Amino acid sequence: MALYEHVFMARPDVSPQQVEVLTEQFKGVIVANGGAVAKTEYWGLKNLAYRLRKNRKAHFTLMNIDAPSAAVVEMERQMRINEDVVRHLTVRVEALEDGPSAMMRKREESERDREGREGRGPRGDRPRRDAASHEEGTA
Repeated sequence: MALYEHVFMARPDVSPQQVEVLTEQFKGVIVANGGAVAKTEYWGLKNLAYRLRKNRKAHFTLMNIDAPSAAVVEMERQMRINEDVVRHLTVRVEALEDGPSAMMRKREESERDREGREGRGPRGDRPRRDAASHEEGTA
């Protein structure tokens, strides 16, 4: 069987629970056709670079799939029929990525950065640069 990474985008007006139901529905199609879904990741509601079907945001979900091509074709056919799916992309890969995807790692890093900033205190506690040292640095 072949290995695939599949990402689909759902309309922004559906809830995250409805996106999870959609994901389970598509996983069921893969399993029914002799495949397996190794991992699913819900990336959340994200801004789009440009409008798609009058939407500026979409719910993103990643699925790592180990299935025959017929299963993937059937899943994509059902996605084209479904009104809640705005776009989808399937890419065949040599190996599935273990651990979190790049999007999830980026989210974890930004959360760690945010936690580090929370302990600094209000802006008034930070040392001020005086005007003389600032002018010397720009000259």
